[in-house]
This record gives sequence, structure tokens and C-alpha cells, in this order.
Amino acid sequence: MTTSSSRKHAGPGTASDQPPVPEPTFGERARTLVYLGHIGSLSTLSRKQPGFPFGSVMPYGLDDLGRPTFLISTMAMHTQSLQADPRASLLVAQQDTDGEPLGASRVTLVGNVLPVPNTELATVRKHYLKRHANSKYWVDFEDFSFYRMNVVDVYYVGGFGVMGWIADSEYDRSQPDPLADSMAEIIQHMNADHKDALVLLGRKFARIESTEATMTAVDRLGFHVRCTTPDGVRGARIAFLRQASNLAETRKVLVEMVQQARSQAE
Repeated sequence: MTTSSSRKHAGPGTASDQPPVPEPTFGERARTLVYLGHIGSLSTLSRKQPGFPFGSVMPYGLDDLGRPTFLISTMAMHTQSLQADPRASLLVAQQDTDGEPLGASRVTLVGNVLPVPNTELATVRKHYLKRHANSKYWVDFEDFSFYRMNVVDVYYVGGFGVMGWIADSEYDRSQPDPLADSMAEIIQHMNADHKDALVLLGRKFARIESTEATMTAVDRLGFHVRCTTPDGVRGARIAFLRQASNLAETRKVLVEMVQQARSQAE
């Protein structure tokens, strides 16, 4: 088991002169990323080439502790590898990279992948089919079986210079961000309909004068913006006035922040 650690440096487009703004823990961010993802890259230890990792694209489900579950055919290379050695890793990456893959978030789960006990198959099957409905056509074939990763370690990368190990116990007790299912809608709405408001928020709460601002991420504690300035692109994190646990609360706190910024600008 490892303990959480991180490196946070001013990378490209950061506002390093600003005081730290509260953010979700690495455990929360990792759980959120795994929750939002549906497909990862599973690497097992090859039987054909002993000692070498063998990776391939793998859909996954999740149980209540955030442990990935897999529906694998007996003909798959992974089945053969896991029967010989259960050690594996699963890489899950942020899908919307905005043209810069190394600036995107990703997480690697390390653990032992073992067959799901018969007593838990019904629950695992139900949760898996919620995420992968098309699997209903082959889920009950005799040559398919459910496996689950018992996570022993987690490595999270949040972008340039933001990275660290997360203890398995921290990952287990963390929860996905409450805005996870609304993130895409919030970002799309703000960037499409409230560009001027984002410029104003960047000026008031991040002290950045910009000609354009784009929201790039949002969570229960705040959001990230990318601002275009005469000196280039700068990034900043802006804290909410209070935590937001759903879409309605997020809209309300953003409206209050914009009103506050406008009143002080007058």
C-alpha cells in the first residue's frame, strides 16, 4: 500500500502567482475519471512472452467501491494470462483532450484480476449491463465470464506536473464528484452562452485580464478556465462561493459569482 502524494508545478498556461484554490482530492478525481470512463486499456502478463505486459482495449463496469469488472471470453489472450497470473493494470484516460493528450487526466489502477464469486455475479452483471447494454447479446454465453480487479494501488495524473500515488484505501472510500454526470452540460453551456461572463469571472476571481475565456473543467468545489491574454494563454482555477452538489446549485452559485463580479466592476 502506498500513501497519497503529488507534484504540482506551474505548467503551461497556469496561474502560478495565485494562492492555492481548494480542489477535490486525488482519490476523488481518480474515482470520477474511472466513473466517467467506460473503456480502458487492460494490461496483463503475457503467457506467450513471459515477463512482458500485453495490453488491449477493454470495456469495464464498476462496483460500489470503484473496482473495475470485466466480461472476458475464454478465447481472449487476457483470460489465458490471468489464469496464469492475476496481476494486471487498467489505464483510463480523459476522452476530451482538446488537442493536447499529455495535458489530459488519466489514471492507472494496479491490482489482481480474479473471477467474480458466484454469489456476486447477479449484482456485477446488472451493473455491467447498465454501462454496456449491447453486452446483453453475449453476456450469458458459456464462454464468457466476469472478472473483477481488486485494486492494490492507483497512480493519477491530472495534467502537466500534477501526479501522485493514491493508496488503495483512499481510492475505496472516495466517491465520484457529484457533478460528474453534469460536467459536460455545464461546460458546454458556459462556453456557448456565457463567454463574456467567463472573462469577467477570470478578471474578478483569478485577476487575469483576458479577451476570451473557456471553461475546461468543473467539480463541486470550483472550475478551471483557460484565458487568452496579450501575453499568451493562461490557466486558472476559480473556487465556488460554496460547494455545489448538483446542476441547479452550480447554476445558482455561478449566477451569484457573475453578479458579484459585475457589481464590483461598476
